[in-house]
Amino acid sequence: MHKVVLPKKVTFSAGEALHQGSVIVEPCFPGYGTTLGNSLRRVLLSSLPGAAVVGVKIKGADHEFAALEHVKEDGLEILLNLKKLRLKIFSGAAGEVIKLELKAKGEKKLTAKDISKNSQVEIVNEDLHIAEITDKQGSFEAEIFVSNGYGYVSIENREENREKEVGYIELDSIFTPIQAVRVSIENVRVGQMTDWDKLIVDITTDGTIDYRAAFKAAVDILVEQFSFLQEQAGGADEDAAEVKKSKKKKTKKSEGEATDSEKETTEEDGK
Repeated sequence: MHKVVLPKKVTFSAGEALHQGSVIVEPCFPGYGTTLGNSLRRVLLSSLPGAAVVGVKIKGADHEFAALEHVKEDGLEILLNLKKLRLKIFSGAAGEVIKLELKAKGEKKLTAKDISKNSQVEIVNEDLHIAEITDKQGSFEAEIFVSNGYGYVSIENREENREKEVGYIELDSIFTPIQAVRVSIENVRVGQMTDWDKLIVDITTDGTIDYRAAFKAAVDILVEQFSFLQEQAGGADEDAAEVKKSKKKKTKKSEGEATDSEKETTEEDGK
């Protein structure tokens, strides 16, 4: 029987940029570089868990287009900045919302580092610019609501809707911790064959997860999915045996009926 040979080597290579790296799988059976690469890319971009801002309450802003006194940015600019906040949530089920606070007075440039500390949350990009207070008499107060989730979730598709709460502004959320995935295939020689594949998966994360851990998480998801299919198909041989057994019974029964019919015909001819 024709057998699809497994790859022999997996190499992990950290990139020059932070939180970037490459995974090289070789040699892959002809065509399987594309098969494996596309599956991994899809799962990496859509199915890994992460955390993101899901809503904001800004003092003095009832909607996203509001202008704030003594603040350089308007409400919309501040919201766009907060959507870039990358963080880890150490506890809580998917969908559970955690509140963070940002309060400041006086002339100052506010970054993610100014957000109050929370034992359940770690902010990765603390240098992220959020807003700038332009006057010594100015102030800024905001409540930032964050949650765990998967992939991209729009306001319309969010199960918990708090838009009726005064001052609460919901946001579309990008939970995936993967910023980019590039899959490339190169030909490699195996014996006399030159059409085997070398799969290269370049992964860039947002800093909340290591590229190698992200790769393993994607592989685990695929293994889990295919394991389920394997279990469901596990009874295929038994089903085939039952069908074969049933056919044998029907054949024997038909042969028996034919013999009885022949006997009856012989008896009638004898008469």
